[in-house]
Amino acid sequence: MEKFFKLKENGTNVTTEIIAGLTTFFAMAYIIFVNPNMLSQTGMPTGAVFLATILASVVGTLVMGLFANVPYAQAPGMGLNAFFTYTVCFTLGFSWQQALAMVFLCGVINIIITVTKVRKLIIKAIPDSLKNAIGGGIGVFIAYIGLKNAGLINFTSDPGTYVMAGETVIANSSAVPALVDFNTKGVILSLIGIIVTFILLVLKVKGSIFISIVVTTIIGILMGVVDLSSLGQANSVSDSFSQLGETFCAAFGQDGLLSFFNEPAKLPLILMTIFAFSLSDTFDTIGTFIGTGRRSGIFDENDERALNESTGFKSKMDKALFADSIANSIGAIFGTSNTTTYVESAAGIEAGGRTGLTSVVTAICFILSIFLAPFVNIVPAQATASALIAVGVLMAAAFADVDWKDIEEAIPAFFASVFMGFFYSISYGIAFGFFFYCIIKIVKGKAKEVSPIMWVATLLFIANFVILAII
Repeated sequence: MEKFFKLKENGTNVTTEIIAGLTTFFAMAYIIFVNPNMLSQTGMPTGAVFLATILASVVGTLVMGLFANVPYAQAPGMGLNAFFTYTVCFTLGFSWQQALAMVFLCGVINIIITVTKVRKLIIKAIPDSLKNAIGGGIGVFIAYIGLKNAGLINFTSDPGTYVMAGETVIANSSAVPALVDFNTKGVILSLIGIIVTFILLVLKVKGSIFISIVVTTIIGILMGVVDLSSLGQANSVSDSFSQLGETFCAAFGQDGLLSFFNEPAKLPLILMTIFAFSLSDTFDTIGTFIGTGRRSGIFDENDERALNESTGFKSKMDKALFADSIANSIGAIFGTSNTTTYVESAAGIEAGGRTGLTSVVTAICFILSIFLAPFVNIVPAQATASALIAVGVLMAAAFADVDWKDIEEAIPAFFASVFMGFFYSISYGIAFGFFFYCIIKIVKGKAKEVSPIMWVATLLFIANFVILAII
């Protein structure tokens, strides 16, 4: 194990990696339950999506750990599953089989742009100021996820300013965020969890983030916030496996990929939708790797140099990008929306995870969750929320490397970082950072300093926004 994962070389050990893997799993385990609930609205069988979510996560995370030897986990992405359900199926009227086919093709495209080094060129083209802003922005984004999961935020929207998309309420900009009243057990538990987490971090207790999750869960049980009744519920694994046959390879059948040729007039819309899937997934992943890899040293200067100078899959970043690219298509084959690298992996990284052993432990946890889902489900959102907030605080250190006194650097850095949280999207934050970077360089007569790759990426983002407005 030491030789395969190079634990000493990466300054870690088996115990630390196990704790990190467990931390990552519990930080993202919510997807096991949220994804089936969301995708089932399209008509997909819930049990099948439950298994597809887990299997896609296991395969993608194992490839990340065993091939790339980095501590990142993969699972169907939040946001992308909402796009799958509410935009592709509900708004555009595609069947879930057709949507799966689009996800599969998105994965093929991502494999191609990874093998042809397009993703590598994009990373190389991003200026250091934006890379640092993206790192800090990931901190803002993941802390916001934590605050939201903790139940500390509510939104007030004016009457008549929202619409229903399936079971989801979509409000316009009149929605105003506010701090909730501290009058429920769940909110109080969140505050306790946050306090416990930061006390442990300040005292530099080893495994503090994972310990805080366990302690907060126990306190939640004592407070009556955690519902233990689910432990007595039988998990119909056999039913889920029988349903899996309905989604497995459904992307390729007469109702999926083959149906695209029945209506040639829809092909442009299909291509635009696949493009939207691919662009969002590509930059979500790049942002996650840049933001977490630099701070932790997982992708250090030597690895960045190898990424720029080597051929094939010599660097860890090369391998990680490839592992991420194939996860999309694998997930579509099982029957779930886009599988991507999870920003919640940062929780495990902050817990000390530095190698692929962390990912392997996370993958094992996903496998066990097929049979132990009720036990996984008792860990409340309040317990993992405090961990994400803590990670956000730690990752904000990247802001220190941005020259905020230089307005040329500060403007794109601000949009790239803050907009990640405001728009709840890593890729949208990067899009606005790129856009204003290019605008400023044009205004200052420095357009030649912008890499052609940056120009192309910015134009693709603009095209994506236009496409989303049209469809």
